[in-house]
Amino acid sequence: MTARIGVVTFPGSLDDRDTQRAIRVAGAEPVALWHKDKDLKQVDAVVLCGGFSYGDYLRAGAIARFSPVMDTVIDQARAGMPVLGICNGFQILTEAHLLPGGMLGNDHLHFICRDQKLRVENADTAWTADYTAGQEIHIPLKNMDGRYVADRRTLDELEAEGRVAFRYLDLNPNGSLNDIAGITNAAGNVVGLMPHPEHAVEPLIGTGRTDGLPFFTSILKKLVNA
Repeated sequence: MTARIGVVTFPGSLDDRDTQRAIRVAGAEPVALWHKDKDLKQVDAVVLCGGFSYGDYLRAGAIARFSPVMDTVIDQARAGMPVLGICNGFQILTEAHLLPGGMLGNDHLHFICRDQKLRVENADTAWTADYTAGQEIHIPLKNMDGRYVADRRTLDELEAEGRVAFRYLDLNPNGSLNDIAGITNAAGNVVGLMPHPEHAVEPLIGTGRTDGLPFFTSILKKLVNA
């Protein structure tokens, strides 16, 4: 039996089908989850996909954080279930306080869409084990509110504890502090990042590379070998 990975759809989600396909390409079974349903359908892991949940009203991810499904996701994440937040999903994770810090509008005040070079900083999480620390990858990036911010104490803790998972290289596209593109919680089961690995799993699409596929093979191997 293969691993079952849930993908939550909120009103305004954009990349749920792409994420389901990426999971399928990796060899796992994608399971569609609806934001109003607290039942996670016995999945082994959850992905909060990209998009503009609730139109990004109030603040990106601020309303989605209170969707019924998030009550269960928060409880399960704190109990050790792997959870990945991509772009809007990352924003939701910070709003739910599963990850520290927050996301603000890009410093240049424009939507950005580009292939982004990243460095893998932490290859010891549930979602990054198929990478190597220091590896440089290219992942599509598309956001309006992608500027990661946190107070100095939080930034120092993230750096000291090795919890910066990915860092922007060559160009900081949105003004994120410390060039942070993604972070992990202390346990390594919750990861959030602004770039979109689901758009880089097949040579035909996205960057023309498969640099995003290890996100999904990493979690599959962890779950199968658990």
